[in-house]
Amino acid sequence: MASEADLKNFLDLQGIGLFAAGPIREIKKDFSLTREMSLEKIDFAVSLAVPLPGASLEGISDRPTLLYKHIYRQANNLLDRAALLLCLWLSQAGHQAIPVPASQILDWEKNLAHLSHRQVAEKLGMGFYGRNNLLVAPGFGSRVRLATVLMDWEMEIPGPASGKQLGCGTCQKCVPVCPVSAIHTGPQDFDRSACFGKVKGFEKIRGIGMGICGICVKACLGPER
Repeated sequence: MASEADLKNFLDLQGIGLFAAGPIREIKKDFSLTREMSLEKIDFAVSLAVPLPGASLEGISDRPTLLYKHIYRQANNLLDRAALLLCLWLSQAGHQAIPVPASQILDWEKNLAHLSHRQVAEKLGMGFYGRNNLLVAPGFGSRVRLATVLMDWEMEIPGPASGKQLGCGTCQKCVPVCPVSAIHTGPQDFDRSACFGKVKGFEKIRGIGMGICGICVKACLGPER
């Protein structure tokens, strides 16, 4: 039977050093994926994260750069590959597992995916929701990309924020840099429609071709680990 050490070693070989595992029973009802398949026996998940190199964001001022796009896409590719390989590994051990892509939109009008990677990551102690409505991870801020593997393996490895009372506090570095003033006091009054509209506009920039921004991501460094 696979152990916590086996999981850590496996993910390390895939280039994933930041992850958490644990129960997601309380939040799986929120997953759009439940419209496609039953998750009756899938009560656990692994949240995978890849930190974005700080240098890849340095050129961002009022729009995403081609370098940021490249790094962003490669981080997603790494996550998707690791998630798939983890599912194959778990399947070989007799478990059910479902890899959920790092960036795949089901409903472009509502900006909905199979599930919220941020919600899973927050639940498993990877970080907290920041003012900018993104996951803020200790030591990395919002500079992380996420993917999720749903599974029936009862494994619990708390993330670095687990059990800690973390939040943005008085930090407002992301607020003034947002080009559409979408960021206010927290996720509860974050203007999703304004943000999404701006991202769709950035997508039309020659060479970008995908829904990214990176402006508030660059500003957010988050708390120390």
